[in-house]
Amino acid sequence: MPTSEAAAIAADLRTAMGKLLRRVKHEDRIPLGQAAVLGALDRNGAMTTSDLAADQRVRPQSMARSVGLLMEQNLITRRAHPTDGRKSLVELSEAGRSALEAERGRRAGWLAQAIEAELTDEERELLAHSAALLERLAAG
Repeated sequence: MPTSEAAAIAADLRTAMGKLLRRVKHEDRIPLGQAAVLGALDRNGAMTTSDLAADQRVRPQSMARSVGLLMEQNLITRRAHPTDGRKSLVELSEAGRSALEAERGRRAGWLAQAIEAELTDEERELLAHSAALLERLAAG
């Protein structure tokens, strides 16, 4: 059972992270689920729709809809699977890669501006250390 101090920190952190995520999402132009699919394809390369569904922890039918929407926007392309003729692979198109980079730039740009405008040098240093701690918590 966590200590009351740890529980209080956890509650404050969850609240602050929720507010920050909502504010960063305000900069989004691509819906979060679609951006997550584009990001997975960017990180992992071409994938089947079922592999994407497993990666994103959604039902294959839901992923098929997302893939269809992304294809309509020309953000991804589909090609035959090299070893299994029953399957196809989806991958980022050049337009998808550009859209993803722009999305990431908007998110990081707003956050970088906020960090610069709102935090002192000491607070920025503390935040940098906190980011490493958050990474450690996320990995555990």
